[in-house]
Amino acid sequence: MSDPAATQAFYGRWARLYDVVATLPGIDSWRARAVDALALSPGDTVVEMGCGTGANLPHLRERVGPEGTVVGVDLTPGMLHRARERISANGWDNVHLVRADASRPPIDGPVDAVLSTFLVGLLPDPGAAVDAWLDCLAADGSVVLLNATRSDRAMAAPLNAAFDAFVRLAAPGGGDGVPPSAAERLEARIDEAAAALARGTTTSGRRRLAGGFVTLARGHRPVR
Repeated sequence: MSDPAATQAFYGRWARLYDVVATLPGIDSWRARAVDALALSPGDTVVEMGCGTGANLPHLRERVGPEGTVVGVDLTPGMLHRARERISANGWDNVHLVRADASRPPIDGPVDAVLSTFLVGLLPDPGAAVDAWLDCLAADGSVVLLNATRSDRAMAAPLNAAFDAFVRLAAPGGGDGVPPSAAERLEARIDEAAAALARGTTTSGRRRLAGGFVTLARGHRPVR
């Protein structure tokens, strides 16, 4: 990440509040859509890069069932602590956590699917990270990226300004307020990740949710 120490300190400090926001009904519905896009089956192995507090783990565990495997990768101890609490509370013995940099995942593979939500905009080289995730993927596997962004709809201009301010304030280490804006930097990284996904998969697509404020990109490698 741009500054791993700052990122860990920021998300570790706000892990509890982050978990509350991350599981709000509207946001949780976006997470469910992202997991649906992976097209998981019972018994699959799925890895979440940047699992945070584990907000996606219930959706992933439901799709792969008790016979599947879920692996969450994250760098921040405070986030992983909350994720472990969620795993323990549900008694999931097939959901595992690894403390590591998601841009250099310690996963040999092959795995059936890789999920990343609200992460690639924080990575200094998101294209290289997506390439590494694709290297873990089995044939007939999928990668899905879910991210928040400014809306492309004309009527959303006031909300876009608010989004830019939120990104500037919420970014680890803060923002300097000079061009390019915090939101522009975020979106450039999201676009770079989506481009790498499109290059590295046979079929890919990208669509907008939530009035254009959320993007969902999927890449799939079908069996030849």
